[in-house]
Amino acid sequence: MSAGTAISAHGVGVTIDGRPILGDVGLDVAAGEVVVLVGPNGAGKSTLLSVLSGDVTPSAGHVELAGRHLGHRSARELARLRGVQLQKQGLAFGFRVHEVVRMGRSPWHRTAAAERDDVAVEEAMVRGDVIELADRLFPTLSGGEQARTSFARLLAQETPVLLLDEPTAALDIRHQEQVLGVVREVAAAGAAVVVVLHDLSLAAAYADRVCVLAGGRVRADGPPAEVLTGDLLSEVYGHPVDVVEHDGALLVVPVRPRATPTAPTTQEAPCSAG
Repeated sequence: MSAGTAISAHGVGVTIDGRPILGDVGLDVAAGEVVVLVGPNGAGKSTLLSVLSGDVTPSAGHVELAGRHLGHRSARELARLRGVQLQKQGLAFGFRVHEVVRMGRSPWHRTAAAERDDVAVEEAMVRGDVIELADRLFPTLSGGEQARTSFARLLAQETPVLLLDEPTAALDIRHQEQVLGVVREVAAAGAAVVVVLHDLSLAAAYADRVCVLAGGRVRADGPPAEVLTGDLLSEVYGHPVDVVEHDGALLVVPVRPRATPTAPTTQEAPCSAG
């Protein structure tokens, strides 16, 4: 683990029910860096994120967080060092939005940092754009509103490492840009961030590095312009892809067959007897 590295995976492998999910995966993420994991369905992105968080124990290899083996840290230590936003929201009870966001402060209970609870919760709700939802019951929210609430809870936790699984999946365009803009701000303030995304154009726009997974292994890892190429993406996704530049941004576009224009049919006017 090099100096400045906040979290790193070393030779990580995961096998579930005899089926290999990840194999010999290595990944270093530095403080101040946004790394986006991309790849087709079943590539192992969410599994890798779960290994990085400590929620899944690897069958091989290990993860280091802040310079120490992840398995050597208590649950409370982990909660103060890394925050996780899952794709699926697991809250079934009728908590209100402001209560859900405040849950992010629980790792700091009875510490000096607890003095920041009120300020941290308010700031997180503003950045997550959920102030107007504060008194709404979480189960009554739309999928996008729930995702923004979970994002605010993650921000309120104030950890040096953030791990997010598809945080933009349920969001409209405005909130996709807003959430990833905040992610970049958090990284600029010194956090290490790992995000799973399916939208490759969003990955290109907001990542410092893109890690492409396929078949449970790392196929490429580097700056978006070097990694997101038409040849590699076409191979990995099994579908032809073009990568084009528009106004300084990379756009990843699937190649679609051109529809054959259908010749217009003309209807003859009925003959009138006369």
